[in-house]
Amino acid sequence: MFYFTLPIIFNHSKLLKPGELLSIGLALLLILYISSPDPDPIEQNHSVNTTFYQYLFSAWSGNLSLWLVFWPFFILLNCCLSLVDYLAISGAFTVSSWDTWHLMLFTPILGWCIAIWRSSGNTRLRFWSASARLMTFAILLEYFLKTIIRIQYPRIFFNCQELFLDYGGCF
Repeated sequence: MFYFTLPIIFNHSKLLKPGELLSIGLALLLILYISSPDPDPIEQNHSVNTTFYQYLFSAWSGNLSLWLVFWPFFILLNCCLSLVDYLAISGAFTVSSWDTWHLMLFTPILGWCIAIWRSSGNTRLRFWSASARLMTFAILLEYFLKTIIRIQYPRIFFNCQELFLDYGGCF
């Protein structure tokens, strides 16, 4: 996350500077820490059910532990986003393929964000709840920055010299 987008935003635009982004992130973490729910004093067993669909339903309804909701999708999402961005930069993906992949990943991201907010009380420390909620804001910021790059800086991000079929997407 932010591996390809932040260098482009910091070097080629005046939208954000690194210090500003760090201060906004720390302030948001503090606000989320203050507003996060108190952890349960009695440790409950929030375990994974037997099937994948029961797991998804338990995650969606907020009945799983936070780490069971956060880490599997976070790792898979970052692998997918890094792979799609790498393939687009190397010229293996066209601009429209990059758009399609990001649109396909957007709906599961919204579901994951809702599941994180619902499961954030199922942890031992409020810090983990606030950190997970901050990551939901971070992935939405990542998508916002990718939209800015797609609209305003496509020639910097995409390998437009080797895109013969979709060269019009670089303008």
